[in-house]
Amino acid sequence: MGRYIIRRLLQSIPVLLGATLLIFSIVFALPGDPIAALAGEKRADPNIVAILREQYHLNDPLLLQYWHYISGVLFRGDFGVTFADVPVSQIMAGKFQVTINLAVTALIIEAVIGVGLGLWAALRRGKATDTMILASTLLLISVPTLVSGFILQYMLGVKLKQWTGVDIFPIAGISNGLRSYLLPGFVLAGVSIAYLTRLTRTSLAETLRADFIRTATAKGLPRRRVVGRHALRNALIPLITFLGADLGNLMGGAVITERIFNLPGVGLQLFDSVYLREQPMVVGIVTVLVLIYIVANLAVDVMYAVLDPRIRYE
Repeated sequence: MGRYIIRRLLQSIPVLLGATLLIFSIVFALPGDPIAALAGEKRADPNIVAILREQYHLNDPLLLQYWHYISGVLFRGDFGVTFADVPVSQIMAGKFQVTINLAVTALIIEAVIGVGLGLWAALRRGKATDTMILASTLLLISVPTLVSGFILQYMLGVKLKQWTGVDIFPIAGISNGLRSYLLPGFVLAGVSIAYLTRLTRTSLAETLRADFIRTATAKGLPRRRVVGRHALRNALIPLITFLGADLGNLMGGAVITERIFNLPGVGLQLFDSVYLREQPMVVGIVTVLVLIYIVANLAVDVMYAVLDPRIRYE
C-alpha cells in the first residue's frame, strides 16, 4: 500500500504541472496589460510600470514566467504576491476556509440525501415512490444552479422568514456561522444529489440481483441484514468514487454559488482576480484546487481496499 501511495503521488506531479501550465498560459493569453488594469483609469507613470513589469517578470517569455512561479511553489511553498504586493497565500488562507466550509456542507447534504433517496428508490424499484424519485432527480438536473439558487433564496430565505419570523436560512454572507452555509450548500449540491441518487439506486439494484445476495437470503438472513451488511457495502464502491471526485468539483464549482450568496470564498476571489488579471492569484487558487482534487482521488483509491479487501494495488 505504501509503495502504491508513493507511486500515485509521483504520478500526480505531471498532472499538477500540466494543469498549472495550462491555466498559466490561458491567463498569459488574456488581452490587456495587468499593470494598466491595476492603475485603473489613471495614466500610470512609465517608470513605475517598467519597475513593476520587471518585478513580476512580465517581460519574460511565458515558460520563464511559469518557471519562476512553479519553482517558488514546489521548492519554497511560495505562491507569490499580488500586484498590490500582498502574499497570495495570505489571501487564500481566509478564502479557502469559507469555500471548504461550503464544499463540506454540500458534500454532507449530497451524501445524506443522495444515498438516502437512492436506497429508498432501489428498495421500491418499479413502484410509485421509485418513479417519483427518478422524476424529481430529472427535474433537479434540468434546472441550472443559477436559477435554483435564486428560487430557493427567495422561497426559503425571504418568504419562509416572513411566514415564521425566524431566519432559518440566511441568504447572504457568513455572519450567521454554520447556518450561513445550509442554503448555498444545498444549491451547490443540487445537481450532484440527483446524480448520486440515480447512481445509488442503480448500484444497489444490481447488487441485490447478485448470486451472493440470493444465497444470503436463502440462508434465512433478515432482509435488513442482507441489505445493510452485504448489498450496501458492495454498492458503496462506485458511490465513494463519485463522492471523492465530486469534492474537487464542488470546490471548483463554487464560483456561481458564492456569487449568488455573497460568500467571500475562493470562487468569488477567482471571479474578481480573472477580471483584474491578477495572474498570481488565479494560478495560485487553481494550483490548490488541483492539489485538493489529486488528494481526494488518492483517498478514494485507498478506501477501495478498506471496503473490498479483494482489491490489491501491487
